[in-house]
Amino acid sequence: MQTYILFTKLSTDLSYEMKNRERQGRNWLGQVRENCPEVKFLSHYAILGEFDFIDIYEAPDPETAAKVSMISQANGAIHAKSMIAIPYKRFLELSKEM
Repeated sequence: MQTYILFTKLSTDLSYEMKNRERQGRNWLGQVRENCPEVKFLSHYAILGEFDFIDIYEAPDPETAAKVSMISQANGAIHAKSMIAIPYKRFLELSKEM
């Protein structure tokens, strides 16, 4: 399994619906679990800044990671981007090969 980081920016309409945020989040997570049962979430963070949320998860392949992003967009995200994450120790090993 590869580790991915999902950056999500909600639509303005959803951003104003804070009281419904928990329900919306459960709905999104349920859809991911239904459509991508192999995905394992490691951490969820609400953040301030360019994005509203960061989710760290494991997926078996880039296609599954793309599905997670697409489910986010289908649920009101105006921007959802999954990026591959390389463990720092492995990054250092790769840098020695340069």
